[in-house]
Amino acid sequence: MPKSKRDKKISLTKTTKLGSKLKQSVMENLREAVDEYEHIFVFHTDNMRNGKLKDVRNEWKDSRFFFGKNKVMSYALGKSAQDEIQTNLHKLALKIEGQCGLLFTNRPVDKVIEWFDNYSEPEFPRAGIRAAYTVTLDEGPLPDTFIHSMEPSLRQLGLPTSLQRGVIQVIKSHTICKEGSIITPEQSRLLKLFGHKMAQFKIVLRYVWSKDGQFRPLLDE
Repeated sequence: MPKSKRDKKISLTKTTKLGSKLKQSVMENLREAVDEYEHIFVFHTDNMRNGKLKDVRNEWKDSRFFFGKNKVMSYALGKSAQDEIQTNLHKLALKIEGQCGLLFTNRPVDKVIEWFDNYSEPEFPRAGIRAAYTVTLDEGPLPDTFIHSMEPSLRQLGLPTSLQRGVIQVIKSHTICKEGSIITPEQSRLLKLFGHKMAQFKIVLRYVWSKDGQFRPLLDE
């Protein structure tokens, strides 16, 4: 096994800029994880949901997930060959950018990739993403789950409704969203009310580094 560079000192000009003791604690935790685990993955998430991420953590209790400021995480690992705490780890540190996280694990790389390739969970879409398919409501009464007090709110969201004998009626056919269009906040709320989970929560593995010094991208760049 390559000799650890974990005890390498980082210059004070770098650490003082990072600031608080909390950041220093995060850096130390990351370095300890480097010693403990064989592989580190950089990943991004599609349609991030904290609840879904918690479920993934529970499935991977033998591994560790890190989220934090990219600058702190990259400094902890070492952003250059001179500062890195393990051989070639700076190559991974330079890929910590955007909305991303780190997965530390001892599971075989191919098994990790297989698990995450096969994992996704449906979710209600948020505003700003494209609609996966067209959703149209026909004229007529809404199900009993839509109580009469909801009618004003539905109209405010753009749904053509009226209240008739305590039952909410769609007074004419209405398209909530069209496939490929950008979902608005109002459309997002309506899609959730009508149970359309057209988004997918997914963790996308981008890069992997291993203690033998190997580093490679997992997606075409």
